Amino acid sequence: MPEEALIVVDMQRDFMPRGALPVPGGDEIIPRCNEYIEEFRKRGALIVATRDWHPPNHISFKEQGGPWPAHCVQNTPGAEFVVDLPAGAVIISKATEPDKEAYSGFEGTDLAEILRENGVKRVYVCGVATEYCVKATALDAVKHGFETYLLSDAVKGIRPEDEEQALREMKSAGVRIL
Repeated sequence: MPEEALIVVDMQRDFMPRGALPVPGGDEIIPRCNEYIEEFRKRGALIVATRDWHPPNHISFKEQGGPWPAHCVQNTPGAEFVVDLPAGAVIISKATEPDKEAYSGFEGTDLAEILRENGVKRVYVCGVATEYCVKATALDAVKHGFETYLLSDAVKGIRPEDEEQALREMKSAGVRIL
């Protein structure tokens, strides 16, 4: 059993250019994420995809007093994945309750248990946005005791200076930047 997993963070239509909450250039990493998905699949690694899966009245939406426009609403085109996930990929839905925000794929989910049940010791993280959900997921992976690697050629942030700060934070917390 391979001891590694690829965690693809929030590669959803609403986070791509022309989406409700676009990450600039987010679509540019789709091919690289797909290459990693295929590479890790061939190695027999567990493939995990996290997604925002918000109810229409989610606390993070401006209409509810939150900071963001409505995005990744459950069962809408904006919540669809933009990468090629293999059969058997584990889908982790986060921020599914109206009154709870969640940036990390571990927050309010059973991701840590799923990884442990599958014998995972090392996780590799890619996706969007570097300074929000990617960072939160990578930091939580470290907190949960997983050897954690960031695939820096397959992440995109919103603002370069915030992305650089996020990379520094992750590195100082023990995330290995590849």
